[in-house]
Amino acid sequence: MALKDKIALGVSLPHRASEPIGIDAVHRVAKRAEALGFRDLWVTENTLDHVFCFDPVVVLTYAAAVTTRIRLGASVIVLPAHHPAHVAHQWASLDYLSGGRAILGVGLGREHHYARFQIPRERRVRRFREGVELVRALWSEPRVDYRGETFRLDGGAMMPKPVQKPSIPIWFGVGHPNAVRRAGLLADGWMGSGGSSIAAFRESVPILRAALEKARRDPANFPISKRLFMAVDERPEIARAELNRWFTEVYHNPEGTGGSGVHGTPEQVRERLEEIVAMGANHLLLNPVSRYAEQIEALAAVAGLT
Repeated sequence: MALKDKIALGVSLPHRASEPIGIDAVHRVAKRAEALGFRDLWVTENTLDHVFCFDPVVVLTYAAAVTTRIRLGASVIVLPAHHPAHVAHQWASLDYLSGGRAILGVGLGREHHYARFQIPRERRVRRFREGVELVRALWSEPRVDYRGETFRLDGGAMMPKPVQKPSIPIWFGVGHPNAVRRAGLLADGWMGSGGSSIAAFRESVPILRAALEKARRDPANFPISKRLFMAVDERPEIARAELNRWFTEVYHNPEGTGGSGVHGTPEQVRERLEEIVAMGANHLLLNPVSRYAEQIEALAAVAGLT
């Protein structure tokens, strides 16, 4: 059975690299990913970055304009670094303009996000949870009265509303066991980050499944995903070198090449992806790191889409 028949498959848009990315590459990958049958397109949020990176809502809006069916996601928006009203309006607008194709991934972020954006680190989990509550309220209610410890709103109204009902799916991108349990209670999906190890994903899935079952939610109908930075080449040494360059220059973590990424020949990559599916993934975000037009074709072949 081909990989495409077992799980849902997403692919990353070209959006973050150590060198500038042309909009023609975004256009080509968005159109081709839809034609090949990938389910969704994804980007990250890296506002203050040492490498080139598009704003997620801007580049996804462009992708929405040149496609008609493929879904559009960001994993993740660092929710505590934003006011939730701004996030709600941006993503409702994207969902409205795309005809109901948005997926919002949110996370707590890292230490530097709080310092750079002058956000208090204290009670960050409370700030995050209230942010999710307020976003969902603004998407679904005509007028919102909200009384939280961090956020308050009196009679807030927002248009347009999302096309998707009851709301745009909100996925959590988190790794700490407590945060994974929180995803099982509050999120509409969960994605292991691209920088986290595959071993950590293996350890997180049982924690998530237990939390879902405790909340009387069906794990089979809950997206369990892993972002995978990837390089495919018939010459495995070339694939490894490309991925190692990515992890070295962009992530400053060359060890991630083997622990977090997937590289090798098509056969080697297919075998590794099957292993990750066996760990409990029912969705994979395949994230090529170079030669985007070539790599999307290679990944489609590995997945059985062509």
